[in-house]
Amino acid sequence: MALPLFLFGCLGHAPLLAALGAGGAALVPARAPGWRAQAVPGGLHPLARLRADAGEGCDGLLCHPGALAHGRIMAWAAALGMAPMPVTVAAGGQDGIAALCLQPAGMPAGAADPSVPDWSLPGWAAAHGPLAVEAVPELFALAATMTPDALQARLPTLALRVASRLRARVPAGPPQLRRAPGPDDLHIEALERPYTAFFAVEVADLRFRRFDGRLSPPVRRAGFVMADAVTVLPYDPARDRVLVVEQFRYGPLVRGDPNPWSLEAIAGRIDATETPETAARREAQEEAGLTMDRLHPVGRYYPSPGAVSEYIWSYVGLTALPDDAAGIGGLESEAEDIRAHVLDRARLMALIDAGEVENAPLILSALWLQANLSRLRPE
Repeated sequence: MALPLFLFGCLGHAPLLAALGAGGAALVPARAPGWRAQAVPGGLHPLARLRADAGEGCDGLLCHPGALAHGRIMAWAAALGMAPMPVTVAAGGQDGIAALCLQPAGMPAGAADPSVPDWSLPGWAAAHGPLAVEAVPELFALAATMTPDALQARLPTLALRVASRLRARVPAGPPQLRRAPGPDDLHIEALERPYTAFFAVEVADLRFRRFDGRLSPPVRRAGFVMADAVTVLPYDPARDRVLVVEQFRYGPLVRGDPNPWSLEAIAGRIDATETPETAARREAQEEAGLTMDRLHPVGRYYPSPGAVSEYIWSYVGLTALPDDAAGIGGLESEAEDIRAHVLDRARLMALIDAGEVENAPLILSALWLQANLSRLRPE
């Protein structure tokens, strides 16, 4: 008979257990004496790790899942780089119960580290719970075709895509001109994802409600599934200067453009637990070493909604741009090679007019800046 599972850390989150198919399993409060749960970073979200400690012990749940739920929990754990470890727990007034817990693989238990924070289920649930639950179906879909090592390498980008889906469910506002969709206005009849790496390709057979009230005939649509992004155009209102960045881009090269170096606003992906504004400030520091003062929202938009899920928040950020603000930046760990140019705002507008600037967020941000100069420039 299989040993019961001692569930601690994120596996104590009821919505996650339900997503894993263990929502109906009998769960008994339990404690693992001699252990303490501490947080460790994970590729999808932080995990909990048992460390030896002479304190009160680690609280969790003792679970006897059915065979299907047990298999799903173990497969989910393997996908996140976790492995079973024997542990002895107390539950229901009985001590010395042999069980298995799930630990980050390759990390010996060792003694608790006082410099590492204890695991907090309420804190984890608030920051990462929806992401973890939403990721379960995609995680299992990838696990069916990938080795555990390959899947773990995909977890950071998976987290970005899942976080984008969660943000998309918070609308910018109620529809005023466009259709307000009803529950019967869209029918997904088949869905597949033939490619998943930095981005994913999703192909669907679907029907949608036409403007004449009828459902469309079945149509096949394909799209690139990408994470949300942010752009920021730094502007110095005292000197009337902007900073733009230049870097090699693969998209123009694929199109056949003989010059794949692009002039752009500072840009980057929004991390799974970031706000767009936080991401804009981080990217400004990483790409150009700039600390933004006030960020002015330019817009939030789909740059190519016909086939790309990417959604962008654009800002103009106020900052000082002295002569030495230009230079080379970017993260070496991401193979970034970014050159920053400081130029007069009028020069940027001339470059746009000449066709030198072909980047949509930069053009949009420059036009917004031009239209809002009177409230940004000092008197």
